[in-house]
Amino acid sequence: MSNEPKVTIALLDAIQDAFNRHDVDGILSYFADDGEWLMARGPDPWEAKRLRGKQAIGDVLRARYAVIPDMRWVDMQHFIDPDGTRACSEWTVKGTPTQGAPLDWLGCDIWAFRDGLVTKKDTYWKYIDG
Repeated sequence: MSNEPKVTIALLDAIQDAFNRHDVDGILSYFADDGEWLMARGPDPWEAKRLRGKQAIGDVLRARYAVIPDMRWVDMQHFIDPDGTRACSEWTVKGTPTQGAPLDWLGCDIWAFRDGLVTKKDTYWKYIDG
């Protein structure tokens, strides 16, 4: 049996809380130094925009919160795999960009962890048009 820390609902809730507070430093504290975030949008349908490292992730989050100042994730549900190193979080993201239509998207993050830190956050969402 591994001594690696297991992912818990409490940990996933704490990460969500940091996102909802727009606490970029707090969010980054949950990521491994080499952590990555595969965003829902990107240059190709088979690979989204990939951010590597805390600096890149932090830069995108700060820019996003600047243009969507009320961005928040609600209706959160988490699922953890039996080995406790991967998880999925389902959510609805809401917010009103400074320019553009309000967000109300259903999505999920697939998480991978090592030593209790996020090594990968892979985001998917449904965009309802009309």
